Amino acid sequence: MSGAGSPTVRTDGRGLRVAVVAASWHDEVMDGLLAGARRALDECGVVAPLVVRVPGTVELSVACARLAPSHDALVALGVVVRGGTPHFEYVCQSATAGLTEVSVRSGVPVGFGVLTCDDDAQALDRAGLPGSREDKGHEAALAAVATAVVLREAVGEAPARVPAPVGEAR
Repeated sequence: MSGAGSPTVRTDGRGLRVAVVAASWHDEVMDGLLAGARRALDECGVVAPLVVRVPGTVELSVACARLAPSHDALVALGVVVRGGTPHFEYVCQSATAGLTEVSVRSGVPVGFGVLTCDDDAQALDRAGLPGSREDKGHEAALAAVATAVVLREAVGEAPARVPAPVGEAR
């Protein structure tokens, strides 16, 4: 939702159950992403979103998968900074594929707030901090809530939730 041509989205998310799942690497960037997501949820009228911290970006998918059955929208926040090994590509691909699968299989929108940056300066510039050009945490939360609202309106109720597999905690 960023850059030239991005939409102006205003939505009423009152009554939605939203969880924010955030990685723990890169404290300053993650603090900015979380603040932006919380601000967007507040602007949409979402009350008391659940915030869950996981170790890293790869763990976002499994946490979102477990939370999807009990939430109307999810926001996944993380940051991956390119290094000198193929690790960057593996983590980015894993997070993208995993979060997409969670959303499609569960029917619960997942706002994708995972920064994939060449260096720390790019990450800071997208983190929604003072002086940042972009606020990806805000954008991801807004996208998740707006999609949940559209789905709620399209089917006349909250999005359908896929039950957790037998034997798993809810």
